[in-house]
Amino acid sequence: MRGRRRRAAAAAPLPQREGVDPVRVRLPADPEGAWATVGDHLRERFGTAVGAARVAAMLDEGRFVGADGRAVAGDLPYASGLGLWFHRDFAPEEPVPFPVGVVHRDEHVVIADKPHFLATTPRGRHVTQTAVARLRHELELPHLQPAHRLDRLTAGLVLFVVRPGERGAYQTLFRDRLVRKEYEAVAPYDPALALPRTVRSRIVKDRGVVAAREEPGEPNSESRVELLEHRDGLGRYRLLPTTGRTHQLRLHMSALGLPLVNDPLYPVVEPESAPDDWSRPLQLLARVLEFTDPVTGEPRRFRSGLRLSAWPDR
Repeated sequence: MRGRRRRAAAAAPLPQREGVDPVRVRLPADPEGAWATVGDHLRERFGTAVGAARVAAMLDEGRFVGADGRAVAGDLPYASGLGLWFHRDFAPEEPVPFPVGVVHRDEHVVIADKPHFLATTPRGRHVTQTAVARLRHELELPHLQPAHRLDRLTAGLVLFVVRPGERGAYQTLFRDRLVRKEYEAVAPYDPALALPRTVRSRIVKDRGVVAAREEPGEPNSESRVELLEHRDGLGRYRLLPTTGRTHQLRLHMSALGLPLVNDPLYPVVEPESAPDDWSRPLQLLARVLEFTDPVTGEPRRFRSGLRLSAWPDR
């Protein structure tokens, strides 16, 4: 017997705002009759996050709409299963003063050169100042989605998918480790450390804790570290991760006694500064992406055009 197909997500009746999709809410079942009106439920549901008064004001302003795009009144009788859409209030964000470069663009993918300090996707206090929001707006591609993520403090190549139906194929490449990723980093030079070498360790990242850590146990991460050149006490390194654990390269380099220049987490977590110091970017760059395109079958190789500021050309 064939499994049921998933229903396609209902099209949003609201356009994106600053490259960010509206939020969809589906009203849950209410067997005990706790909510007489839609407004009662929304004030309870979002009151802790934004305040009941703000929810009431959003209803008065017509910010919540139904599938037909019409504003939903707060005194509308409650109906379980009703779909609503709205845009959250965006907190002020300091613009990241660097452009998002485009290395390649075709009908299937956009290969972006993400600058330091710019998050890949909305998360926490970074919503509009993200690579996906900016690119959707700048390239007029509202359905653009990333196939993977790059840390906010890391610069370099990110693969975005143009067509929603093809996103899974590109995500599978990263999940199955079929993408060759090459990073470049600047860190201290230690003449006593034999390189190249492969580093393997068990990395654990606890939810709500900013830094990952290594602990005893079966390794779940692997990186190859190569020294390209050195001068003035610093080295320029090629880093080749086999796995993709959170902060893997930063943690492995720190464990070797080679913490990346301007790393605020490893080996010691520094107090978070606000705003970011644009003059001190983390010296880590996603330099190369190489893979066989799952849609076209073509071999693909892309190289970042960005440079690490701690290693200027001479």
